[in-house]
Order: sequence, then structure tokens, then C-alpha cells
Amino acid sequence: MRVLEDILATKRREIAAMRAAPGVAARTATRDVVGALRRAPGAPLRLIAEVKLRSPSAGALSRVLDPAARAEAYARGGAAMVSVLCDAAFFDGAWEHLAAARSRLDAHALAVPLLAKEFVLDEAQLARARAEGADAVLLIARIVPAARLAELAAAARALSLEPLVEIVDERELDTALGAGARVVGVNARDLDTLAMDAARSARVLARVPPEIVAVHLSGLKREDDVRAVAQGRADAALVGEALMREDDPGPLLARLVQAAGA
Repeated sequence: MRVLEDILATKRREIAAMRAAPGVAARTATRDVVGALRRAPGAPLRLIAEVKLRSPSAGALSRVLDPAARAEAYARGGAAMVSVLCDAAFFDGAWEHLAAARSRLDAHALAVPLLAKEFVLDEAQLARARAEGADAVLLIARIVPAARLAELAAAARALSLEPLVEIVDERELDTALGAGARVVGVNARDLDTLAMDAARSARVLARVPPEIVAVHLSGLKREDDVRAVAQGRADAALVGEALMREDDPGPLLARLVQAAGA
């Protein structure tokens, strides 16, 4: 719990500075996130590949590819969406990484949506995500009251950002649905304890209504992991540290994409 508390305390300081900074104009029209992530019956599981240079649990990850080059490799390798960590203090991320990824994908006409992965507490963060080229933004149900989650989700949609609402249990699923979420991510890792619970994740994913895009978050490392998730309710799944440990993520991503359709 202490790590999450420290992250949120840092976010509050960052938000104060962000509010005082001049606004940045939004980029071009956003891409269809729901369409990119939803899978039809019998279709392959969609994969979200993550750009993350460090994590509190895993430490430093590969930096052979810069964030823009890694985003391009993911897009060319079959990722349905690319997630970019924007937190600097705990993940060595940056808003500039998101902007660089957007510029690289656009330069190569790779129409893959980008998810701004951040600990969002304030509308200023949403505006920054939109300005730097995000198509979707992570909203974590655990870190804000239910009414505030609904406000942030509405503010994101007003900016043409798709909220991906992260939850861990049935209560938070009800909160996400109450906030009007169209994309719900079920984290197999509990943010309070950092413990993994694949059985809980599968149980909660099974309860996501069919009209909502369901995303499995955390814990996927090998082809068998992807195959197991693909056999369940999820439309999509995020792969982070496993790909980030690879200096060249292409071969592993290719195997995971193949497993997603098995």
C-alpha cells in the first residue's frame, strides 16, 4: 500500500505544477479504441503492448529501444494498442514518451491507438494526455471515489479520450459501469498488496457485461498465459514487463500474437 500512497502523493504535487503551466493544444482526431480492442466471437485476443522503462516491483527494464522505436515495433508486430507509461518518478516514464510514440506512429501511417497510462486524479492530466497524442487514458477505480471516477470519465470523453477503467473486484466493476465505462480492465495484481490473483481476475472478467470491452491486465509472460486468457471472456490483454525485458520485442510479440489466436 505504501508504494501506491507514495505515487499518489507525488501525483498531487505534479498536478499543482501542471495546473500552473500553459495549456497545450490537442493533436489530431483520436482513433477508435473500442473498435480496436473488441473481438468478435472466434476472433483472436487483442494484445496491448506496453512501453515501460521501470517498475517498482521489477526495477529497470530494457532501454535499447527508445519509447518511439519500441512503440513502432509493437505496432508493426501486431499489437492492437500501445500503452505508454507517463509517470516519471516511479516508472521512468514521461509525457514526452507518449508524444514521441504518437509522432513515430503517425510518421509511418501506423493507425494503432495509444493509451496514456498514468495515475489520474485531475482533469489537467486528461488535457495533457490528449495534447500529447493519446487516444485512451487509464482511470484507476481504486484511487478515486466513485463520484470522482464518473467525473473524470465524463471529462475524458469530452476530450475524445476513451477511458479504460482499471478495477480489481466486483465492487469496482459496479463502480466502473456506473461511471459509464465502455472499456474495463481487470488487474490481476492488487495495487494495495501487489499480489497476483489470476483466479480472481478471471472471475471478475467473466462478470463484465457483453457490450463492454473487457481487458486482462498484468501477469502475462508466456504463450501459455496468453492462450489461457484467450479462452475466457477477455477481448484484449496487456503485456508489459515480459516485452520490456526484450531488447528486441519482435520475436516474443510474434509468438504472443500467434498464441492469442490459438
